Amino acid sequence: MSVDRYQKGIEYLEKMNPDSFKILKKELEDVAPDMARYVAEFAYGDIYSRPGLDFKTRELVTIAAITTLGCAQTQLKSHIHGALNAGCTPQEIIEVIIQMAVYAGFPKALNGLYSADEVFTERNEKLDE
Repeated sequence: MSVDRYQKGIEYLEKMNPDSFKILKKELEDVAPDMARYVAEFAYGDIYSRPGLDFKTRELVTIAAITTLGCAQTQLKSHIHGALNAGCTPQEIIEVIIQMAVYAGFPKALNGLYSADEVFTERNEKLDE
């Protein structure tokens, strides 16, 4: 294990959503503890930490991708938290999800909007009027 990769990943995860990795690590400790390390090292230490896109852009792109999957609501909510922590507005997040209706279909976009609403309600975030 590269401590550098892991540490970079943990630092990114702390900015994105401080609780999400702790929850993931705890949930996987009995079944596949290495998977949490892979997430920190590869996804966040290698990919998210690359130069070229800022934190905000990476989160919006990730929200778009997860929305198109239509079946990863836990991960989508985590990245909506991350996007808000990166400075995205609720309206920006909603616009990204709505645009995915064109490419992934209305049911997946609707599921994304429901997840966004849950996160906004939890955080007491308001949409621009």
